[in-house]
Amino acid sequence: MSKSKHKEPSEEKQTPLGLYLHVPFCSTSCDFCGFYQIQSDRKGILNYIDGVKRELDLVDAGNRKLDTMFWGGGTPGLLPAADMLKVGAAITEKLGMPAKEWTVEMAPSSVKRDKLEALKEAGVTRISMGIQSLNERLLDALGRQHSLKQIHKAYDLIREVGFHSVNVDLIFAIPTQSEEEWRADVQGALALQPDHLSTYCLTFEEDTALFIKLQQGKVSIDSEREARFYTAMWEEAEKGGFRQYEISNYSIPGHECLHNVNTWKMAEWIGIGPSGSSQWAGSRHTNTPDLKAWLAGLERGERGLVDRVNLSDELMLEDSLIFGLRMNEGVDLAYLGRRFDKDLSQVALFDQLVEEGQAERERGTLRLTPEGRMVADAVGEALLGSFG
Repeated sequence: MSKSKHKEPSEEKQTPLGLYLHVPFCSTSCDFCGFYQIQSDRKGILNYIDGVKRELDLVDAGNRKLDTMFWGGGTPGLLPAADMLKVGAAITEKLGMPAKEWTVEMAPSSVKRDKLEALKEAGVTRISMGIQSLNERLLDALGRQHSLKQIHKAYDLIREVGFHSVNVDLIFAIPTQSEEEWRADVQGALALQPDHLSTYCLTFEEDTALFIKLQQGKVSIDSEREARFYTAMWEEAEKGGFRQYEISNYSIPGHECLHNVNTWKMAEWIGIGPSGSSQWAGSRHTNTPDLKAWLAGLERGERGLVDRVNLSDELMLEDSLIFGLRMNEGVDLAYLGRRFDKDLSQVALFDQLVEEGQAERERGTLRLTPEGRMVADAVGEALLGSFG
C-alpha cells in the first residue's frame, strides 16, 4: 500500500504539462501497427472535431498552460488543412500555445503543401515523418503504402515550409531484413539531414497482420539479430554526428523531442481523442479506443476513461526509474528521492547493476552503460515492484 499520495506539483517545481492528441484516421492499416485507427470519411472527421472540442470543455487545467503538444495517430496528416487549423485553435484557446514544442506526425503519402503551411501558421515547430524504411521491398513487407519517391518529395516539402525540427522514423529487425540493408536504411535517413532520428525494433502487436504471421510460424523473433541491429544503429548514428539521448532516439544538439523527454521523466500530460492516454490529476488513464463510444460518452458529459490507475509515489518512482534509465543522461537519484520521499542512497539493485557492468553511478546520477542499454527492458522488469 502507498504511504503517501502522489504530490503535484513536486516540491521543487511544477512538472511540465503536455497534451497528446490522438487522430485515429488512417487510409489503410499497416501490418505492424497496433494503435487504434479507422478509415476516414467527412462525417467521421466532423464528428471527431466536435468531439475534441467537447472533450476540451471537460478538461479543467486551472491556470496551467501547455509546455508541449504532440499529435499522433493514426495519421494526423489525413485531416484537411482547414480542419487542422480548427483543431489547433480549439486546443490553444483552451490551454494556450505550447511554450516549447508542438509536434505533428505525418505519413509521406499525406504530406501536402497546404497542410504544412496550415500547421506552420498554427504554430507547429516539429514534424515527425514515419518513413520506416528506404527499401521498397521492406516497405512492402511492412504493408506501407508510400514509395521512396513519396518519401523524398514529402521530406523536401517539409524542409521548404521550414519547421524548427524534423524527425524521421525507421523500423528495424523487419522479417528478411539483413544487417547490411539496415545500415543502408540508417545511412539513407542520415543523408536526408534530419534534426532527429527515431529507430524502433519491430514489435509484434496482437491483432495485427504481423502477429498473425508470427503465430503461424511464417516469421520469428531473433533477439541476437536484434542486438546486432542495435549495435549497427549506434555505430552509424555516431559516424553521422547524431547523439543518442534515449534507447530509440538520436538528435543533433537542441532538437531532442521535449514532449517525449517530459513523459519519460514522469511529468503530466492530457490525452485527447479516442484512445488518447493521460497522466493527469493524480491518475493514469486512457480514453475509450472507439470513436463512436468516445463520442457517445462526450454526449453524456463523460470522457469515457478506461484502464484507470491511481498514481502513488511508489508507482511514479518506479516508472521514473524505468523510463529515466532509458535516457543516456540517466536519473538524478537525489532529485527523485526528494520528489517521492524515498531514500535511494542504498538500493541493492542499483549496486548489482553497477557490479554487473550494466550501470554506472557518478555524483548521485545512475545511468546505464552501453551493455545496460542493450538489456534495458530486462533492467526495467527487474525494477518492477521494487518500491511498492
